[in-house]
Amino acid sequence: MTEPEGERMLGVVEAIVAVRDQCPNSHVREHAIQALENIKSGGAEALREQAFLVFSTLAGWRGPRAMQVRRSLQQFLSEAAAAD
Repeated sequence: MTEPEGERMLGVVEAIVAVRDQCPNSHVREHAIQALENIKSGGAEALREQAFLVFSTLAGWRGPRAMQVRRSLQQFLSEAAAAD
């Protein structure tokens, strides 16, 4: 059985792309665009830092998609911290 779309956990890059494409706040979208560029140039080593920076800007975005993105980034960050 598949989860409803809003319940599915997103990959970290997928979550950042969702912020870039769907967040109504232009400043947050700009953070996501920059994060994706940093990930492109920095590779896997840049993922955690960029995910944290985007996650920390999401306070004003509301709704089911925002909650899905926030949950996904939070899970990624928790798993990355536990791996240390």
